Amino acid sequence: MKGYVKIFTYGCQMNDLDSQKMYSILSREGWEPTESLKEADLIILNTCSVRQKAYEKALSNIGRLRPYKKRKPSLIIAVTGCIAQQKGSDIISRMPHVDIVLGTHQLHRICTAVEEKREENGPVVDTRFGECIPSLKIVPHQAFMVPTHRAYINIMQGCNNYCSYCIVPYVRGREISRDHFGIVEEARRHADSGVREIFLLGQNVNSYSGGISFPELLRCINDIGGIERIRFTTSHPKDMSDDLIACFGSLEKLCNHIHLPFQSGSDRVLRLMNRQYTRETYLELIEKLRQARPDIAFSADVIVGFPGEDDEAYRQTLELIREVRFDLLYSFRYSIRPGTEAASLEDSVAPEEKSLRLRELQSVQRAITLEINRSRVGLTYPVLVDGVSVRNAEQVYGRTTQNTIVNFTGPHRLIGRIVDVRITRANPNSLTGETAEYEPGHTRLPIQV
Repeated sequence: MKGYVKIFTYGCQMNDLDSQKMYSILSREGWEPTESLKEADLIILNTCSVRQKAYEKALSNIGRLRPYKKRKPSLIIAVTGCIAQQKGSDIISRMPHVDIVLGTHQLHRICTAVEEKREENGPVVDTRFGECIPSLKIVPHQAFMVPTHRAYINIMQGCNNYCSYCIVPYVRGREISRDHFGIVEEARRHADSGVREIFLLGQNVNSYSGGISFPELLRCINDIGGIERIRFTTSHPKDMSDDLIACFGSLEKLCNHIHLPFQSGSDRVLRLMNRQYTRETYLELIEKLRQARPDIAFSADVIVGFPGEDDEAYRQTLELIREVRFDLLYSFRYSIRPGTEAASLEDSVAPEEKSLRLRELQSVQRAITLEINRSRVGLTYPVLVDGVSVRNAEQVYGRTTQNTIVNFTGPHRLIGRIVDVRITRANPNSLTGETAEYEPGHTRLPIQV
């Protein structure tokens, strides 16, 4: 055994998958996972700089590791992910107890970087962008997949859109797509190991270009036996094709949920953001998706307080939220991302006004979410059971195809199975239900009515 490793993960699902991959390749080289910082010989912080809160939390926790390094000089501390890519050697200058900095194209080098550090006294910094990203092809060991019945697959990385507020093109690079043969083969391998749900990841999956189109890739995965659900994120509205919309009506395994960020309801603000679509075209997409799949659920991202957002622009955002009626909304106050185009704009909305608008917007969305959840009481949904409920060990929880969390009483052996659950109560952010008694050997459990 080479030692014990602990990885802290911040940010998006792609970072979660990157951490699974690093655990897997380190495990193959003789490293053992640990939850104890005192026991750890290697601590990795896989970071995010897209959102201010995740950025600040990661930097704070890097600083808090200094005493552990002082007590155990052989401890190796590595920073990976978006902050590593953005700051590079500046991290070492600011926090000299950090030993390794690996950018977003170099995660596959984690074992090599650790060996380099052990052989030399100086820090190891590698933030080079390449024409290919080797880590995209790494398949994590199922032992590090949480839950083990859901597999996340990188189909591409990077973004060419350069929205004026967004740091992603600068820290993830330009779009690079994996060859579709490798993606389909990875999905088959997961299916053979018992995975029920495939979740495709990319900064903008709609612009996937790995030899076939993204809708064609979905059709290939839909044909794989054993896979029962397909999800993907994230989509950019400007690249939402009619062919992709049609998939929601024709592919039986594609879940009836889509995450489609709109960011603002004001055309003027959308132009300042360089989003390359209008309020009207976004609403047209929503209507087309509902025509293709009437029961489709929507989630989205929205920013309040962007430079130039006056009262009228903010009102238009609220109106769009009320018109679309999202199931879930990820809402954020605008924060400057250094190096982006918007960083040069005057931050014209006062912090207090940003907070006020965010609270009101979130209140509007909470009411909509609760209304939607209440409309589901008495209905029955197939739920893929993910794990044991946090607040009640006698309950398990899972997700509907619309991506709504459902808690219900049931044995832990239901985890990884699809169970028909009748909804009995609506909660602000989830549902509560009940199911028929578990019948061993059945994949789907019919509800008794």
